Amino acid sequence: MSDGWQWDSSLFRGSAAHYERGRLPYAPGFAEALAEALGLDGTGRLLDVGCGPGTVLLPMARYVAEAVGVDPDADMLAEAERQAGRRGVTNARWVTARAEDLPAGLGEFRVVVFAQSFHWTERDRVAGTVREMLAPGGVFVHLSELKNPPTAPPPPPSVPPPYDRIADLVRRRLGPVRRAGQGLLVNGTQGREDLVLERAGFVRVRRLVVPAGQVVDRTADDLVAWAFSRSDSAPHLFGDELPDFERDLRALLHEASPDGRFAERLPTTEIMIWGPPRRD
Repeated sequence: MSDGWQWDSSLFRGSAAHYERGRLPYAPGFAEALAEALGLDGTGRLLDVGCGPGTVLLPMARYVAEAVGVDPDADMLAEAERQAGRRGVTNARWVTARAEDLPAGLGEFRVVVFAQSFHWTERDRVAGTVREMLAPGGVFVHLSELKNPPTAPPPPPSVPPPYDRIADLVRRRLGPVRRAGQGLLVNGTQGREDLVLERAGFVRVRRLVVPAGQVVDRTADDLVAWAFSRSDSAPHLFGDELPDFERDLRALLHEASPDGRFAERLPTTEIMIWGPPRRD
């Protein structure tokens, strides 16, 4: 875990209702690209650890026989189940648990996915457990936004969201050090998952980069939802000052764009596929 920080159940408290509206999606076609790379054919099982409201699991479910989502936040799983019903996904089930609770009697999996969730876990312990949960030929998949694209995309043709100003407003309300649940992330979240996976005996099989860049329109309501979907500005962190924060946030957004319209480009998605070495 990050220095001096311990996980607690309030990490994303109150954020689930804001996720679908606030968060940008992964690159269109990421599910198809991953399924093709792995040769998924509707058989086998997929586990999504830290699945949230099913952002990755639901589009992947049609490529496997069963998809299991694990998350410690019951509200996230309730939203995932609601989304599954809305999309007609019938082969998914949801388990309230932390990654550290694995294997939790869940059995073996062809694919285990961490979509921007691995950094919240006790990574060495979790990586070792996941390796033992993989069926023969199974893989560990880490999915995230591409952090360092080779060239910066051109700006969208409208007002971009004022993310820096929103971050300044959050700091003025919550303090200069990033909040996370009941604790502080003094040094930010963990990186270099590649070293963790190598220590656990994984080898990198493949890297996929799924391009995006499409311009999407965003409203002030979308950006308020974005703020509340984040661990460092989750609604519970503001306590009784939540209405005041939202008032100030909306005033900031109105100043940036009086008509309440913004635009930004979808980020490219990076998918890292890891497998244990073959046992001769």
